[in-house]
Amino acid sequence: MEYWILIGGIMLASWLVSNTLKRKFAQYSRVQLRNGMSGAEIAQKMLSDHGIYDVEVISTPGQLTDHYNPKNKTVNLSEAVYNQRNAAAAAVAAHEVGHAVQHAQAYGWLQMRSQLVPIVSVSSGMSQWLIIGGLVLGAAAGVGLGYWVAIAGLVMMGFATLFSFITLPVEYDASNRALAWLKNKNMVTPEEYKGSEDALKWAARTYLVAALGALASLVYWAVQILGSD
Repeated sequence: MEYWILIGGIMLASWLVSNTLKRKFAQYSRVQLRNGMSGAEIAQKMLSDHGIYDVEVISTPGQLTDHYNPKNKTVNLSEAVYNQRNAAAAAVAAHEVGHAVQHAQAYGWLQMRSQLVPIVSVSSGMSQWLIIGGLVLGAAAGVGLGYWVAIAGLVMMGFATLFSFITLPVEYDASNRALAWLKNKNMVTPEEYKGSEDALKWAARTYLVAALGALASLVYWAVQILGSD
């Protein structure tokens, strides 16, 4: 029962932040940029201003699917962000280029995150099943195969939790780089800047909720396996 209450609380917080984020983006999508530049043009200019010429800006299907891919060096912007000319599009485009700048400058937190990607991609889907399987096999007794299976699952979950927390400075730094560039290069008016800043603030909170949720889940299962002590 405690676990389902915990999961329910996390899901509620995630839903509230996600809905607020969507509402904010819809709001700032109505704030048209005075300079008339699209998200794609904003991204391309920010790359050029940082001396980055080996990164391609491309359009990707979906909503809020924007991301930077360090493997093929592409800034992937959702169709709306790629084509539209508003404060929300400018914020997202500049944020994703912020990750490209991090990559070009060998930003430490991004490098750590990238090193964890192969591990987390395998372990994240298995961890909870191993923990539950271990408990079923007798982890509560603290001995035997079940205990060690559950411990293995807990370690895997620990990597996923670590990944979530390492993601936080990566995302906040990308937003800070984006906002500093938008302001210093006079790419947006004060009103447009305010909208871009607020949109990125709520986007960052989705990662914060995810990290806190991962930590809460890790602590819960650690108590189940290792005991309250």
